[in-house]
Amino acid sequence: MTSPTSDSSATTAVPGQFQFPREYFFPPFFTRQTNLTTHHAQLVKWSSLVLSYCAHHRIYKLSISSSGIYSSNSSTLPQQSDLDPDSQPNPNSQNSNKLELFHNPKINRQLSLSDIREVIDFLRKDNRAEYIYKSEQPPNGLVDSSYNHPAGGGDVVWIFWRTPEEWASMIEKWVDETGQKGSVLTLYELTYGEATRGTEFHGLDPELLQKALATLVKRGKAQIFGQEDSKGVKFF
Repeated sequence: MTSPTSDSSATTAVPGQFQFPREYFFPPFFTRQTNLTTHHAQLVKWSSLVLSYCAHHRIYKLSISSSGIYSSNSSTLPQQSDLDPDSQPNPNSQNSNKLELFHNPKINRQLSLSDIREVIDFLRKDNRAEYIYKSEQPPNGLVDSSYNHPAGGGDVVWIFWRTPEEWASMIEKWVDETGQKGSVLTLYELTYGEATRGTEFHGLDPELLQKALATLVKRGKAQIFGQEDSKGVKFF
């Protein structure tokens, strides 16, 4: 895959909007490269794009299906229709959470579903993605051990632009800096309370928060207690 021409990514930068890399405006970027070395470089670039895009929009989960790629976030996200010829995506769109990440209508190119899954698998090898368990069983009602296995193509996936371990370290640092050792906080207070406003983990996905706290528990730095809807954590 050759380098894009100098005008292939000619866009006007808008403060606060995600700036796609030049490759995103280069049609071959959306086509699986046959040369192994080039294909590996392509996967590296796609993985970097997925992580930076999700970090910018604070997307924690992606839903992958033949109908499109969606964020499970409830916050507003850019949609494909915002990619008009003269602008970058509009992050204030509210009509859909369908993502333009793998589809660039400006050049009429999109990554195939199989190639998207390959990018996800590439991220998984670096512990930057994880398929999420599905509670539904196969349509025939039979238990299939491979149905929820990553190789079976689960339809919802974590994107760890920060891993649970990295979030755990960030929370641990905040506990030390703010003198929270020995204190008890509800999980809601930890992510939405005034005390954590301005921190990176304020507003963190609740499930991802619990993954991070589980890491702190293993480190002997925290204890989780309470019922599912009113869990609390004590820091040591």
